[in-house]
Amino acid sequence: MSILRDLATTIESRKGTDPESSWTAKLLAKGPEKCAEKFGEEAVEAIIEAVKGDQDKLTAEAADVLYHLLVMLTARDVALDDVLAELARRQGLSGIAEKAARPKG
Repeated sequence: MSILRDLATTIESRKGTDPESSWTAKLLAKGPEKCAEKFGEEAVEAIIEAVKGDQDKLTAEAADVLYHLLVMLTARDVALDDVLAELARRQGLSGIAEKAARPKG
């Protein structure tokens, strides 16, 4: 799990830096909407590889998805630790019960 925290820290450090200095800085400079769009593109690519059954390509795409998820979260000032805390809160709960307990709307 520390690799995700390390990656999240690196992404956060790129926020507000020169967009020509890194791909991450360039994505963040384009705003949260573009970061979300890129995350969606990567998620679709992962889905395609999952359907095809190519484990190596799925592994690579899954890494892209995780990276772009962290970029999207950073663009909206959502900390990885907050997401991990939410997962910890849900741990041990039935997925069906957890979903039923969510506020309607």
